[in-house]
Amino acid sequence: MSDTHPGTHKAPANFDEIRALLRALPGPDQVAGTAALAPQAQLTKPAGALGRLEELAVWLATWQGRQPPRLDRPRAAVFAGNHGVTRQGVSAYPAEVTKQMVANFIAGGAAVNQLCELADADLRVYEMALDEPTHDFTLAAAMSEVDCARALAYGMMAVEEGVDILALGEMGIGNTTSAAALCHLLFGGEAADWVGRGTGIDDAALARKTEAVKKAAALHGADGDPLQILMRVGGGELAAIAGAVLAARMARVPVLLDGYACTAAAAVLHCLDSSLLDHCQVGHISVEPGHARLLDKIGKHGLMDMGMRLGEASGAMLSFFVLKAALACHNGMATFDQAGVSGPAD
Repeated sequence: MSDTHPGTHKAPANFDEIRALLRALPGPDQVAGTAALAPQAQLTKPAGALGRLEELAVWLATWQGRQPPRLDRPRAAVFAGNHGVTRQGVSAYPAEVTKQMVANFIAGGAAVNQLCELADADLRVYEMALDEPTHDFTLAAAMSEVDCARALAYGMMAVEEGVDILALGEMGIGNTTSAAALCHLLFGGEAADWVGRGTGIDDAALARKTEAVKKAAALHGADGDPLQILMRVGGGELAAIAGAVLAARMARVPVLLDGYACTAAAAVLHCLDSSLLDHCQVGHISVEPGHARLLDKIGKHGLMDMGMRLGEASGAMLSFFVLKAALACHNGMATFDQAGVSGPAD
């Protein structure tokens, strides 16, 4: 681990303090990356035959700053928040489902619980004042700067010493509407480009959802600053995800992002500096139509396409097993000399 750790910093209270943190973030450890790359040519396989598995092993070493990389202490962090925009009839479920699902996470009954148990991963659930939803962003800014900065700081707490991979996810009725508004204001296009059916809404609700994103753009679209956009149309759980991504970078912890809402939250950082998500992989491509478009905008490729749209870090945790496979091959395969196998001809 790097000596730089989020717990050593005073929690940011405004956007200027967030920007100050961004200027001090570590870059990739090229020494560790080079050390991880060298053995790949000696393993008993044709060069590049394991494709992205080889790339992922080197990526892990580069951002953990060690060769060989390890995945001994995985953590999943799920942030839960409620959204005032649900009053516009944009979801198939009522807002109280957010709190009910948090109780389900705590009781061990959700999909992410099963995946974390299978992976022997620590699951932490962070509630973002569920009885105090954000403001309806079709009428006013979703959050104040202070509240948004506090949410970012709260998310930073998910990264603790010893965690070596962080899977991020969210729970929040209405948050795909917030994600669509974020993407529309960050990347442009038409509102409909970014809006999908979320929890399975019908055509009438889809029209209301699209109209809500259009209203958000008309009300908040004048200022293109990414943090201001997050404040105006984001949610507490989305700000916290951005904070967790930031803290993970500070501590050299690689990150697995979940689906559309989670990637939209992280995209705020990409728009501040396109290198800020280099320590992140996107676990899967959601069936939400805006997700593939968003991945193209931020230059990322999902590790899997399983037709999922659940959220709650389920896709991120499923992709953890892809990383485990990459690591097993990288650390466990024999070299040509060890196996007594002839290497490639000169």
